[in-house]
Amino acid sequence: MKYYLHDSNAFNDEKITLLYMKYGYEGVGLFYVILEKLSQQEKPVTEIVLKTQLNIKKKLEKVLQFMYEIDVLSVKNGEVFSETLLNFSEKYQIKKEKTRKRVAEWREKQIDAENVTSYERVSNTPKVKLSKVKLSKVNNIEFDKFWNLYDKKIGKKEKIKSKWDKLTIEVQEKILDYIPKYIKSQPDKSFRKNPETFFNNESWNDEIITKKESQKLGDSADENYKYS
Repeated sequence: MKYYLHDSNAFNDEKITLLYMKYGYEGVGLFYVILEKLSQQEKPVTEIVLKTQLNIKKKLEKVLQFMYEIDVLSVKNGEVFSETLLNFSEKYQIKKEKTRKRVAEWREKQIDAENVTSYERVSNTPKVKLSKVKLSKVNNIEFDKFWNLYDKKIGKKEKIKSKWDKLTIEVQEKILDYIPKYIKSQPDKSFRKNPETFFNNESWNDEIITKKESQKLGDSADENYKYS
């Protein structure tokens, strides 16, 4: 667990009071440091490892043994643990799993709601023509995104647009996601592929190869950088 939340009045606990009465703040401080170790590991800690990590020697050894006696900590088979902390950890995991399930259920409901919202009732209107008009408007908007984003306005725009309109929405989205990476790898647009070549070669499937940052302006480009 990332943290262990203890009660704000934990210091008033009878066992903690006994620890304080016998060893003062040194004893209480050691107790909470050990709790931090246990909460980080979320399972018992080997006693000899704990003593080494916290530099527990003769003086602090007495404090640790007293903690065992008053049962704020336990030791079994050479491992130190806190019953309270283990119970908290178990409840934490149960709560975490319940939260995960609630989030998963909420997401499923959101998906169902989106599907219901996007449902179009079948009517007697010329749905084929209407769908084509709607699709054309979407493609026009998306193509303008591509045209402006690619930023190399060379070639006949209508011809290039016709290639774009034939692509699926998924491919169009893939292209829009690819272009910023492509531009970053080739900031000089004069060296980028012409839009028509980009479509003919389906270049959005190409691997992005970045130039070395140490390459100075005017150096010859790497052989992997050949653009039409």
